[in-house]
Amino acid sequence: MSSSPTDVSAELGLGLVGAENTIVPLTAGLSYASADPYAVRMAFYVGTDEPVEWTLSRDLLAAALHTRQGIGDVRAWPSAASCDPAAGGALGGAAAGHGVLNIAMSSPFGQAQFEASARAVEAFLERTYQLVPTGQESRYLDFDAELTELLSQA
Repeated sequence: MSSSPTDVSAELGLGLVGAENTIVPLTAGLSYASADPYAVRMAFYVGTDEPVEWTLSRDLLAAALHTRQGIGDVRAWPSAASCDPAAGGALGGAAAGHGVLNIAMSSPFGQAQFEASARAVEAFLERTYQLVPTGQESRYLDFDAELTELLSQA
């Protein structure tokens, strides 16, 4: 995937953690837009016309590279290696020794746990911070447009 002057996107190889810690490989698209500077979107392509999309906090992802984060619908935490007992798992040898970011999501429709290369997530986040530095997010928000959007949904 690519980037524009106001957006950053990338493909991320994930492992869906299944029964008995088996790992099913899949790909998700990560995207970030300076117009929504606190959010990272993760789109899963699961064979439907439209991807399943989750919105995650950029701060949560960054902090989860170092310590357990989140409550409720989205939780994330680092680990030294994949939970897959097979060597390398879906992330292959590239993730071995470089750390895994675990992401657990739940909704009324179900729950899932994913593993991603911590290095790949960190590289993506670094690109977002080049676009919108930490602490500067509010400078990129159009509060009037956000308020209008919220009120139109009420």
